[in-house]
Amino acid sequence: MKWQLCLAATIAIASATPASSETAPSSVAFEEGAIATSLSGKPGDTASGIKVMTTNALGNCVACHTIAALPEVQFPGDIAPPLDGVADRYSEAQLRGIVANAKKTFEGSFMPAFYKTDGFIRPGDGFTGKAAKGELAPILTAQQIEDVVAYLMTLKE
Repeated sequence: MKWQLCLAATIAIASATPASSETAPSSVAFEEGAIATSLSGKPGDTASGIKVMTTNALGNCVACHTIAALPEVQFPGDIAPPLDGVADRYSEAQLRGIVANAKKTFEGSFMPAFYKTDGFIRPGDGFTGKAAKGELAPILTAQQIEDVVAYLMTLKE
């Protein structure tokens, strides 16, 4: 019985370890707009990155950007630069910084800060007219940022 408790504790600690390697939004270190290291501590997944970029409730990057590699996207936006060839224009660290908070690279950008939890006017709590209570979560998780960056790194000319 005692070894089973030790095994359960070991499994619990091991499963919690990846979360501890994640960089919190308030601890992100930008260097000239770039973020040098992975926010999640794990590599991104390109298929998941496509899902984040094309899902309304997630990043929805295609609402503003066109991506020729995703011709099945209906009604892509054209108010932001096309993402074709973006991996040739920016490094992985620069793309990570742009996705996390584009305003660190492009002052005045209207692109949302996808990995930020403070320094903005708090959104309301539903339709109550009151500010939301508690800490707000970032729009995307650290792993979702890494997934988007992994996909963007495939977009070469």
